[in-house]
Amino acid sequence: MTRTYFGTDGIRGLANEKITPELALKVGQAAGLIFHRGEGRHRVVIGKDTRLSGYMIEYALVAGFTSVGMETLLLGPMPTPAVAMLTRSMRADVGVMISASHNSFEDNGIKLFGPDGHKLSDEIEHDIERLIDGDMLRKRAGPRDLGRARRIDDVRARYIEFAKRTLPRNMSLEGLRLVVDCANGAAYKVAPEALWELGAEVIAIGVDPDGFNINHRVGSTAPQALRDKVRELRADVGIALDGDADRVILVDENGRLIDGDQLMAVIAESWRDQGLLSKPGIVATIMSNLGLERHLNSIGLALERTPVGDRYVIERMREAGYNIGGEQSGHVILSDYCTTGDGLVTAMQALAEVKRQDRPVSEVCHRFEPLPQVLENVRAHRRELERTAVASAIDDARARLGSSGRLIVRASGTEPVIRVMGEGDDRELVESLVAQICSVLKESAEAA
Repeated sequence: MTRTYFGTDGIRGLANEKITPELALKVGQAAGLIFHRGEGRHRVVIGKDTRLSGYMIEYALVAGFTSVGMETLLLGPMPTPAVAMLTRSMRADVGVMISASHNSFEDNGIKLFGPDGHKLSDEIEHDIERLIDGDMLRKRAGPRDLGRARRIDDVRARYIEFAKRTLPRNMSLEGLRLVVDCANGAAYKVAPEALWELGAEVIAIGVDPDGFNINHRVGSTAPQALRDKVRELRADVGIALDGDADRVILVDENGRLIDGDQLMAVIAESWRDQGLLSKPGIVATIMSNLGLERHLNSIGLALERTPVGDRYVIERMREAGYNIGGEQSGHVILSDYCTTGDGLVTAMQALAEVKRQDRPVSEVCHRFEPLPQVLENVRAHRRELERTAVASAIDDARARLGSSGRLIVRASGTEPVIRVMGEGDDRELVESLVAQICSVLKESAEAA
């Protein structure tokens, strides 16, 4: 079905241009009506990251939800997974996270969670869009039935305790010197506190948000600052979260990156050895490296692939009964604990395995050698993929690559770009094929 507002991860766009207070108000009203079921008061929890535009969107959402009779609980800056967890634990009917994740401060977004803490289905998002574009005037609450709004003060401690309890009671990170980069985002308080409470020596960077610096030269999409700090301080490990802390990458003691594919391999093997895997395999997207698949197969584990987007990973996990899944970018879903990606919990699970083995991070967290992988973005509309010249170039490239690798060409769900990813044993061939497709795409887009 065609969607006007929702993309692959909620509603996202330029603040005060696409993500306006008028839209936020209507989203609040529509979501409030959808989840206003039965008698009595109904409740929504709202969290946000540290973007300047968060204030504008937050108060517009409050106006929308209270105007249809929803009690509104404001959490302040909190990670996306914390909002999902608190939606369940506080028995809310709906949860909202105001964030554009790893995007720069100019963008913002609205992510919605149902009462079970999971992201909404396509059908519910379609229903919300239908209400947004309709007339909600007659559906507003009367003067006596308006909702109230209040801030909740103890949510930080609640989330920290939740995250710590995902580890065995006797597990300690004592003896580890770690650097945590919070991207000047939503986890800038909770992540350093949680890791310190587990006994680690914690050096925190990216913990000075000013409304404009979220993800700016820090965080999981810009890990150079973390790599430099780890080497400078001779730390054992670095942890980089993104702006809303639903993704994570690690850096070992030598400054080498450990992405989501490696983290899934570490945790899957650890859980298999502990008898914690619900099925002998994991779920990942089409973007995960072929090296991960080969490694898992070599140790008797399967890898099921889905389209790009953690929502599709989670859907497949729930359908098939897997309890580990995720994306190469660092979205890792551990469904025994979380209903969405949780960067802090994922990092804790990897560090717990480091402590169990009592070996350096470089030895524990590099489980396979990834195949050469090339990813390029081309500014173009998705309709370019339907052009004869583009389709022919893609078919020719796949034929040349054969069974020695993979080629993925797809339109982004969050911005007007086409992503071209190739991987294989022969790096020069992969680079050549990706460059050829990108050239044809650019020519087609310029001619349009």
